[in-house]
Amino acid sequence: MTGLDLEQEIGKMARAMMARNTAIGDALIAYLRTQLTEEEVAGIVLVSLERLLWLDGDLFIWTLQNFLPQSILNEMRRITSVTLCKQLIGKKFILGEDFSVNANGQLLLNPKAKKAIFPNLKSSELSPVRSI
Repeated sequence: MTGLDLEQEIGKMARAMMARNTAIGDALIAYLRTQLTEEEVAGIVLVSLERLLWLDGDLFIWTLQNFLPQSILNEMRRITSVTLCKQLIGKKFILGEDFSVNANGQLLLNPKAKKAIFPNLKSSELSPVRSI
């Protein structure tokens, strides 16, 4: 798949999300799974969600709750956990001390690590992020 093809698939996915049409989303994800790995499909979904977040925060939440199959959500969690762990290690945080990942793939952060990942959020806004 070329860069142009990927851009077109990201656009299709974002439009299906904006239409709140789960049938189109299911069909598109099924098609993409024939062409790409689960990780690559999850990557397309992540980029589509990022675009959606800029347009409509409520629709972003709806999409996470209603639109995506669990296997894609699990792969997205894995991708983001690995990426965040790499960022924290790069910032000299210690796995198992400053942060960890539980059996469900949830990233657990101490207050210092939370602040490093979410520097612009107030402490009250950080409360939904799991702590260790």
